[in-house]
Amino acid sequence: MTQGPLPVGASVTLGLLAAWAVHDTEELVMVPRWVRTRVPELRKDFPGVPEAVWRRLESVDAREFTTAVAAMAVVVGAAAAEGHRTGGRSALYRTALNAFGLHGVVHLVQAAAFRGYTPGSATTPLVVIPFTLWARGRLRRAGVLRPGRPRDALQGLAFAAAATVGTHALARRAARRR
Repeated sequence: MTQGPLPVGASVTLGLLAAWAVHDTEELVMVPRWVRTRVPELRKDFPGVPEAVWRRLESVDAREFTTAVAAMAVVVGAAAAEGHRTGGRSALYRTALNAFGLHGVVHLVQAAAFRGYTPGSATTPLVVIPFTLWARGRLRRAGVLRPGRPRDALQGLAFAAAATVGTHALARRAARRR
């Protein structure tokens, strides 16, 4: 008798939300101060970046950023819950897991480009990348995850981008209503 893929436990699926919470706590704590102190320097270092980008970055207040992070918690929480419900088989969960890991890679690239710390770059090598690799390994061993394909990476990046843009748009709209 052949069995289907073995389900994975809560540490793999709901662990995504826990790992994300640790990572985004760093961002919540560090972004406001980092923007205040680093954007003036970055404007000089990267003169080709349009002024509108710098103004938008400086215009995000702590409440708006916190709202965006809270909205992202809903997105990540829903993906983790769906992953848990399906034993890791959910395409939404696997895409969100890929997005989380690739989001970490983006943080490392940003830190390298800015030649120093950027919010999120401390927890990326300690939490984001290790958790993603561990969870993907557990999913593979359970027979739930096929080998990665370029398409999976593109879907993960698209998911991360859409979730980020969407949660920030929601936060901006909520800030205007206050």
